[in-house]
Amino acid sequence: MLAGFVALYLLCSVGIGLYAATRVQNTKDFAVAGRSLPLPVVTATVFATWFGAEAVLGISATFVKEGLRGVVADPFGSSLCLILAGLFFAPRFYRMNLLTVGDFYRLRYNRTVEVWCTLAVVASYFGWVAAQFKVLGLVLNVVTAGGISQSLGMIAGALVVLAYTTFGGMFSVAILDFVQITVIMGGLLYIGSIVSGLAGGVETVIAHAAGAGKLDFFPPASLNAWIPFLGAWVTMMFGSIPQQDVFQRITSAKDEATAVRGSLLGGLLYFGFCFIPMFLAYAATLIDPARFLALLDTDSQLVLPTLILEHTPLVAQIVFFGAVLSAVMSCSSATLLAPSVALSENVFKPMIARVNDAELLRMMRVVLVGFASVVLAIALWSDASIYTLVVNTYKVTLVVAFIPLLAGLYWPRATTQGALAAIAAGLISWLALELIGPADAVWPPQLVGLLAAAAGMVAGSWVTGRDPVRAGREPL
Repeated sequence: MLAGFVALYLLCSVGIGLYAATRVQNTKDFAVAGRSLPLPVVTATVFATWFGAEAVLGISATFVKEGLRGVVADPFGSSLCLILAGLFFAPRFYRMNLLTVGDFYRLRYNRTVEVWCTLAVVASYFGWVAAQFKVLGLVLNVVTAGGISQSLGMIAGALVVLAYTTFGGMFSVAILDFVQITVIMGGLLYIGSIVSGLAGGVETVIAHAAGAGKLDFFPPASLNAWIPFLGAWVTMMFGSIPQQDVFQRITSAKDEATAVRGSLLGGLLYFGFCFIPMFLAYAATLIDPARFLALLDTDSQLVLPTLILEHTPLVAQIVFFGAVLSAVMSCSSATLLAPSVALSENVFKPMIARVNDAELLRMMRVVLVGFASVVLAIALWSDASIYTLVVNTYKVTLVVAFIPLLAGLYWPRATTQGALAAIAAGLISWLALELIGPADAVWPPQLVGLLAAAAGMVAGSWVTGRDPVRAGREPL
């Protein structure tokens, strides 16, 4: 019965996505939904930016084991990223009327900076989308009671998402996000009311978590504790800002004010709703301590699905797994689209002499299928946890793409040579520490890379003076 409802839900999602595909006429429709989305849809699609695998299963499992301090990167860093993007980046991005964030690097600096930053952004999506595919496989395996293996579930789930994203692009993503956010919010609130009753009430769960130290957020007053804490926080908060999916969700709005408001509302909604899966997972350890504490040691990602299957009625199971699928599908579709658009527009298109709009649209769809195939292979091969896959994805954009973006927008003296120095310094220092640095180092490699990139930007720009590439141009 449960598997039947899940199958029906997947078919409906494909149908809605393919219907949305009828509105795609050109690359602008495919990449940024024709810059036509109203505030409710923009809010929904910004909320769905990261409300996927890690928000429902990854964050919740990490919270039960490590408490709030363990989830500083997500949701604290990620939600602040969306709010900062809305306040300081959305207005400028929207006015520039660009197709990708990579276009900014080309216009502000040069082709070399564009390619390096685009490749960094694309590389960051491998782990992220792989995490979404892992959850699709996990859900299909659980709801069929093992009838579908996790590997086969990953393949089936990836094909469903690929079907409507390939044809509908950002229009399909946005419309499905708007439909699915209703399922997510209503479903999680309903499940929360059931589970809180089983655990003795909301106050009981919160009091127990506080007594166990799970609600302690700030680390002890020492540099050895604060530096890794801040490193984890800024990785998602700043490293996610140059992401193409954040850019395209913001610039899909119908006007600048809608872009700003949608980003702020989406970030606040994301932060609030991430606490519901955390509450559910911790409540599970009070409902059946032996069962769920054992799962934490073996496969913590199964805590929530097992709780729902073993302790709630069928209707609650349908609602929960519908909400999980909604979250994962809305997240994975956009994160498949974003790197495919960026690769096509900023890396492959300039290599070809003449490409008309229809040919570029076809290229984007072909690249999307290829990217999905590579990511699916990573998901099938990797044994990393969902939360680890997600948090590690933004290190490369933090050390390579963030400083050139920030300086390019807000520091008039930033030059192309400064951007190249920032990329080189950030990337080399980060990779060196990741590969040969001590495992117990206090300074996270990505934080060192960020500081090195900032130093490279300042030094490179001051040494070279006025940027010859931008001489005579109007400010962006």
